[in-house]
Amino acid sequence: MSDTPPPNVWAAPPAGAPQWPAPAQGWPPTAPGGLPFTAGPPQPRTETAPAGSAYHEQARNGRQKAPQRIGEFALVLVGNLAVPLVVIAFGALAWYVLGLDFAPDGGDRILGDPLADEALGLLSIATGIPVVLLAVRWCGSRPGGTVASVVGRLRWGWLARCAAVAFPLIVLQMGGLALWGYLSEGEESLAGDFPGWSGFLLGLVVLWALIPFQAAAEEFVFRGWLAQFFGGFLKSPWPGIVIASALFAVAHGFGEWSGFALLFYSALWWGWLTIRTGGLEAVIAVHVANNMTAYAITVALGQLAESGNAADAPWQALVLELVAAPAYCLLIAKLATAHGVRRLSPGGPADRAEPTGRAEPADRAEPAV
Repeated sequence: MSDTPPPNVWAAPPAGAPQWPAPAQGWPPTAPGGLPFTAGPPQPRTETAPAGSAYHEQARNGRQKAPQRIGEFALVLVGNLAVPLVVIAFGALAWYVLGLDFAPDGGDRILGDPLADEALGLLSIATGIPVVLLAVRWCGSRPGGTVASVVGRLRWGWLARCAAVAFPLIVLQMGGLALWGYLSEGEESLAGDFPGWSGFLLGLVVLWALIPFQAAAEEFVFRGWLAQFFGGFLKSPWPGIVIASALFAVAHGFGEWSGFALLFYSALWWGWLTIRTGGLEAVIAVHVANNMTAYAITVALGQLAESGNAADAPWQALVLELVAAPAYCLLIAKLATAHGVRRLSPGGPADRAEPTGRAEPADRAEPAV
C-alpha cells in the first residue's frame, strides 16, 4: 500500500493551473434577485384599484382592457336574464311534480299560490348577487367585495345604523300615504281581507326572509356594478348614476308616469348616496325597509295576488318621495361624516379597519358628487 495520500478533488487549483472558461453572459438564466431557472413572482388573480379611489373607480385596477370590459358586460347582462329564468323554470317544475295548481292563463303569475309565486320571483331576482360577483372577479380581475364598498366588503355596523334610520322613515312615509288616501277616498283606500294571523305571519316570514337578498341584488346591479362599469373609463360618476337610474326605472316596467318618475328620482338620490358613503349599505337598508313595509301592508290587506310594484305608484307617492328621498340621503350623509365612514379605498392591508374619524388620503381630491 502506498503512503501517498489521495488527491483532494475539492481543493482550489494551484496558482498557475488552467481555469475553466467563464460562462457566457446571461447563462444560466436568472430572474432579477432570484435563482437560476426561476421566473418572477406570479401575478395575483385579482387586483384592487389604487389607494384613494372613489367607489365608482373601483374597476380601475389596470386589468380592464376592452376584451375584459366586453366580457364583464356580457356576463352581467346574460346572467341577469338567463339565471332568473332558470330559477323560475326549476320552481315551476317542482310545483308541477308536487301536483299543485298553476295560475290561470293570461296573468302575470305562474304559480297558483300568490305567496309561493311572489317568493319565486324574489328568489329569481336575488341571483343577481352571484352573477355580479362572478363577473367582476372572472372578467374584471378584482375582488367581488369591491362592489359592496371601497373597503372590499359590506360594513355591517354601518348597514345597521342606516337601517335604524331607514325603517322609521319608510314607515312614516307609507303611513302618510295611507292617511292621504283615507282622507281623499275614505275607507275604500284601505279595503281588503285580513288573511288571519297564521296567513299573515307566514307571509311575513317567507317574504321578509327573501327581500334582503332581492333588494341587495338590485343594488349590486344598478347602484353598484353599473356605476363602477362606467366609472372605469369616465371621470365623473354622474353618467353612470343617470344611466343606472333610468335602467332601474325601466326594469320595474311601465305603469303610471308617476311611478316611473318616482323610481328614477329615488335612484338618482341613491346613486349619489352610494358615492358619498363609499358603498351600498345605505341604499340596501332603505330598499329593504321600503320593500318589507310595502309587502307587510299588502299581506295584511290580503292583496298579494293583485300586488304590483313601484311602477304603479300614484302621484301622491311621488309627492312624498320628493321630500323623503333627499331627507334620508342627506341625513345619512351627515351621519357618515360624523362616524368617519370611508369614502375612498384604503391604502393597504394594515389600513382595512374602519376609521373612527375622517381619515381620507390627503393627496386625493374628493369625487365631485
